[in-house]
Amino acid sequence: MRLLTNSKYTGFILWIQVALVACACITNQTSAAEKPAGEVNIASPKTEDNKQNWPSFRNGNLQQGVAETTLPAELELLWQHSSSDGIASTAAIIGDQVYMAGLNGYVECLDLKTGKPVWKYRSIENPDPKEFAPGFKASPLVTEKGVYLGDEDGIFHAIDRFTGKKLWNFKTDAEIISSANVINGKILFGGYDNFLYCLNAADGSLAWKFETDGYVNCSPAIVDNFTFVTGCDEQLRVIDINTGKQHSQMPLATYLIASPALMGESLYVGTYASEIISVNWKQLKVEWRYKDPMKEFPYHASAAVTDAYVVAGGRDKQVHCVERKTGKPVWKFGTRGRVDSSPVILGNRVFVGSSDGNLYELDLKNGKTLWKQNLGKDITASPAIGSGHLIIGTESRNGALYCFGKK
Repeated sequence: MRLLTNSKYTGFILWIQVALVACACITNQTSAAEKPAGEVNIASPKTEDNKQNWPSFRNGNLQQGVAETTLPAELELLWQHSSSDGIASTAAIIGDQVYMAGLNGYVECLDLKTGKPVWKYRSIENPDPKEFAPGFKASPLVTEKGVYLGDEDGIFHAIDRFTGKKLWNFKTDAEIISSANVINGKILFGGYDNFLYCLNAADGSLAWKFETDGYVNCSPAIVDNFTFVTGCDEQLRVIDINTGKQHSQMPLATYLIASPALMGESLYVGTYASEIISVNWKQLKVEWRYKDPMKEFPYHASAAVTDAYVVAGGRDKQVHCVERKTGKPVWKFGTRGRVDSSPVILGNRVFVGSSDGNLYELDLKNGKTLWKQNLGKDITASPAIGSGHLIIGTESRNGALYCFGKK
């Protein structure tokens, strides 16, 4: 079942749309990889957090959404790769490879420079294209050896990064939207069965699972030995990664769809109550709240955070920038569609997509448009920026993955 995105629904009806997705039954299907296509060489990344790479949904365990590579001053479209049901997740970039996950049930490895396929993996073993394959809304996490992500049927997949072959599968009891994070050989992700999972990356065995009181949409941020759950039970939970036990808890009084970003002792996240909030996760207190006085729409996109600013897109069709330390507004930028795409910051440049079909480049200091490209279809996926390229997908049927850089 695909998530409904009719912009006419607001408030509780919007939440009902999100909640209904969790009702899909889980099948016993497993997964397999198709044979590699082409003769493209795959180079191993030097480290998982190499500054030129973009290995996960928000580029690292702190989930700050900040890129550290370089991009040309003027972006040019280099190639596009079609995907039948579109792309809702963020790609990963490791060295000269791109890893994308589609709503058609395929995970694909592409050559970054040409867009040519390297290998293709399907969420089910049946190769019949007429057979329904659960799609991927979660973004791939890529390490030196594996590609990790969950699907719409609640199966979490581990794929060999070099060959596209299945390493192992882990079955949960509901859909997985949460993108995974990794620390010390442990894979962390949330599920619509209300659990936060910790798996051993080597074999997919369960290290522990922690039950919450609602769906876990967010991708788990990690700092020191702690991870964080902000989900549909309206709580902020701090979990000890070594033990799987709850360290502390704080009521937030609202659902959270977005994933938290961390800087120091502060956690930043947009809420379903139309706010961006800063929470001191050690002292368990709200430091500030930002709310647009003119519009009340929820935040589904995750915030990008720098020393000076917090930038987040909302379902009010706007991108908001506030001061990181105070929450005071700096600028707002209006689009013609919902902004479910999580923004990415590179230096003084902000890149973000909109359901109006445009990919925008904004000035971080004033919000003015520096560049935009119309891709013709809804953009709910977030940009990935690595190895001198920007990658983003479109969600509608017959969508595509687009690569921008310098010719």
